[in-house]
Amino acid sequence: MHLDVQVLRDFYYRSALGRAAQKIIRNQVLAFWPEAKGQTVAGYGFAVPLLRPYLPTARRVVGLMPAPQGVMPWPAGMQNVSVLSEEALWPLETGHVDRLILMHGLETSQNPAEVLEESYRVLGPGGKALFVVPNRTGLWARADKTPFGYGRPYTSGQLEAQLKRHDFMPEAHVSVLYQPPSNRRFWMKTGSFWEQTGRAIPAVMAGGVIMVVASKRHPPRHKGLGEAARVLNPLDVLTPKPGKVAGPA
Repeated sequence: MHLDVQVLRDFYYRSALGRAAQKIIRNQVLAFWPEAKGQTVAGYGFAVPLLRPYLPTARRVVGLMPAPQGVMPWPAGMQNVSVLSEEALWPLETGHVDRLILMHGLETSQNPAEVLEESYRVLGPGGKALFVVPNRTGLWARADKTPFGYGRPYTSGQLEAQLKRHDFMPEAHVSVLYQPPSNRRFWMKTGSFWEQTGRAIPAVMAGGVIMVVASKRHPPRHKGLGEAARVLNPLDVLTPKPGKVAGPA
């Protein structure tokens, strides 16, 4: 179940807890990918808060928002780069994306296999994807007052197994958001302490979010995966197939 785009916007841009979560996750994105000069960067779900650092230097930035969620203009005060998209038919060319980020797009989808197939299709040679999902063993997956309390949470093993089934090769993973999902002043003021402590001793406490970087296996083990899929041309349905005669309209 996708959350409404207005709920996501209000959390990440209008609440102190959401802004803190955005900063922690975005800092880790930048630790993985410090820059994307001249590259095509895409996000799916509600990944736009993580795309802003790449706007000045990337060749192209696109924020895909699933139709059940809805879409909003982004970024504010600049030329819009957000697009409403079907889950299984992204308006992107095959093999043209260098960096892809999914947040609130996989765990909330009714068809995660199709989302992963589209992710595979749009990535180009050497392209990498970053999957941001709620941690099944963390506190954030149990708090429905945050977006990470909705959908299907994962363990790192479950996520990596699903990625491998769709011809992605996991390369790195990390957990973030160790502070409790609370707006209380004590937890907010001590957030950096819990983040540092959790990363230092992850066996003691679980982060609220799992982040996995993966590259696409090429050629795919599953025949036709990613290569047969493409953005459909609506004129194709009007073109008679060889040996067939088009009937009356």
